[in-house]
Amino acid sequence: MNLLYKSTRNSDTRVTASQAILKGLAEDGGLFVPVRIPKLPVTLRELRDMSYQETAYTIMKEFFTDFTEEELKNCIAKAYDSKFDTEEIAPLAKVGHAYFLELYHGATIAFKDMALSILPHLLTTSAKKNDVKNEIVILTATSGDTGKAALAGFADVEGTRIIVFYPKDGVSKVQELQMVTQKGENTSVVAIHGNFDNAQSGVKAMFEDKELEKELADAGYQFSSANSINIGRLVPQVVYYVYAYAKLLQNEEIAEGEEINVVVPTGNFGNILAAYYAKCMGLPIAKLICASNENKVLYDFFQTGTYDKNRVFVLTSSPSMDILISSNLERLIYLIAGEDSEKNAELMKNLKETGAYEISEDMKAKLGDFVGGYATEERVKQEIHDTYTATDYVMDTHTAVAAAVHSDYVKETGDDRKAVIASTASPYKFGRSVLTAIDEEYDKMDEFALIDVLHQISKREIPNAIEEIRNAKILHTTECDINEMKNTVKTILKI
Repeated sequence: MNLLYKSTRNSDTRVTASQAILKGLAEDGGLFVPVRIPKLPVTLRELRDMSYQETAYTIMKEFFTDFTEEELKNCIAKAYDSKFDTEEIAPLAKVGHAYFLELYHGATIAFKDMALSILPHLLTTSAKKNDVKNEIVILTATSGDTGKAALAGFADVEGTRIIVFYPKDGVSKVQELQMVTQKGENTSVVAIHGNFDNAQSGVKAMFEDKELEKELADAGYQFSSANSINIGRLVPQVVYYVYAYAKLLQNEEIAEGEEINVVVPTGNFGNILAAYYAKCMGLPIAKLICASNENKVLYDFFQTGTYDKNRVFVLTSSPSMDILISSNLERLIYLIAGEDSEKNAELMKNLKETGAYEISEDMKAKLGDFVGGYATEERVKQEIHDTYTATDYVMDTHTAVAAAVHSDYVKETGDDRKAVIASTASPYKFGRSVLTAIDEEYDKMDEFALIDVLHQISKREIPNAIEEIRNAKILHTTECDINEMKNTVKTILKI
């Protein structure tokens, strides 16, 4: 049976999976959600011996029902191949009492590769299925990792253009170099004078701009998104939680049906929402622990039921989480509102107009699966230092936020269930922050000398993604103010 998708702001909207992937965002500004979350189609025992690619097909075919078996398997085969430096694609590392799900073994050394390796193939297949003749313009805002992963995925993909906006001083040096050295005739990178929320709001505004949509169509273009608002980004992320559980089972770390906790460092809420979808499918997850940095808008929301972005924006050592508007939270709000699109639309209107909204007590009662936590900058440093000292395991700053929150949660609650911690980036991506947490003396060294030190102490190969940017030529130098984003896009597309 075909699984259709509806908008979180108008439940009457119905589109196929391929149409939802193509559009990215619904016409009314809402996000596409499946009319129902499918159940796991196989037993946990059957999952335990599957490869990553087999697990991906098993899960994705339940969501993307208008793709043929051949189409979907072709997308998966092209995505999860030798671009990844490990055969498992997403290996589990046991460190102390936790299991780190290493999601950074792809081409750009961040977890975004897990979904953005497949999205270009899903999107171009969707375009063919729907007889799209326009060139697809991928318009994306990034807090650091999505941008490079999307650029790498879409570079020179026929029938597509990609434009990425990032906050000029809001990403790490390595993240910036990865983006501005990106090759590809169809790639454009723009630094905005503002923060990630400004970039994200500007991109959403362009998606909702009907006049711009007409100008694009007249010039032979149409927008789509590579942000996690695209259901084609979200569903592939469900896969790795299922895979992680199956590996724990295969390694006899857990018994079949045993509940685990999942800990996710999150800003935009997409990665932890994918874990929630996995739980809704029937994966035995007890608690979803939402780990925030000092921009703790999500922590405050889970504590109080009030979402309020009206606060000081903090630049931290985990920049991919420096976010005050968590776009994917809307999908959860819609679910706990009883799939009441009018109620959800009202709350999102409040957020846009006042920067805040408050959910009802009934809605708050439905958040029992989630636990919010946050880690200060000092706590993150301590976690990196202490874990390395005790185990020789080196983690990046974002992963350290999750590890610190999990450690504090266990102390506070005594909940000692096995926990999978989403390790979302390679320590090489944030070398300075990681090494100065281990020893402040390293702060005197330049960026690339630090990489060599990290190689020595972590005993991990320097990823190709890092080697490539050591001497790469800067290809993208465009900058703009927040209010110039639309005109910048039109200039790039020559319309």
